[in-house]
Amino acid sequence: MTESRLEPPLEPRMESHMGAAQQRRAFWLKHLHQWHWISSALCLIGMLLFAVTGFTLNHAGQIEAEPKVVVRNAEAPAPVLAALQARKAALAGTNGDSSDGGNSGNSGKNGDTGNRGNNAAQDKSPVPAELADWLQREFDIDAHGREAEWSPDEIYVPLPRPGGDAWVSVALDSGETQYELTTRGWISYLNDLHKGRNTGGAWSLFLDLFAFACLVFCVTGLFLLKLHAGARVATWPLVGLGLVAPLLLAILFIH
Repeated sequence: MTESRLEPPLEPRMESHMGAAQQRRAFWLKHLHQWHWISSALCLIGMLLFAVTGFTLNHAGQIEAEPKVVVRNAEAPAPVLAALQARKAALAGTNGDSSDGGNSGNSGKNGDTGNRGNNAAQDKSPVPAELADWLQREFDIDAHGREAEWSPDEIYVPLPRPGGDAWVSVALDSGETQYELTTRGWISYLNDLHKGRNTGGAWSLFLDLFAFACLVFCVTGLFLLKLHAGARVATWPLVGLGLVAPLLLAILFIH
């Protein structure tokens, strides 16, 4: 007689399958919770900042800020003025060469248009190092690497900043220098941080990292909702409401 093979009972197999499923669930719960709290800790202060500034930006018309303007005057020393005049002469020479090139290649109305474009392009160039060093000493402002706008009479350096504005101009004949700083308060400053307006490369990098951390926070939160949705029947209706409400507002009221 041949021995018959006995199949293992059904209950142990079901228990083994359920045990493996519970282990997988426990694994994902552990890692999702870990990355969820890490990303939430990284995002917490930034989220509070962006929530508050989102409100202030949405009500910018009701939250008025009185700008404060500070004007300072000085006279550029002779070496700085000489460097500026030399740079202006060099720019004028470049403009002349460009104009001649434009005339040789074009004629009539088209040639004139090309010359104006070349001149406009040459009216901007980096702030000379001599001027930037003197502005640092005289007004405590950093103009290194900034782009200056040149005109026949003066050099103008815009210095935009979060929460305000600033500029400095130097007369090319006399060296008379005027520096104007406008500030609009902390709310305006934080609003510009929210928008990334005139904040520089370091803050731009922070915004990228913050956005990535927020993405991790949201994605891990979504998967945690999925794992807990079986015991919380309101989970997906609330998620759907969060999607449908702004979508309907955009469709019905924004045209």
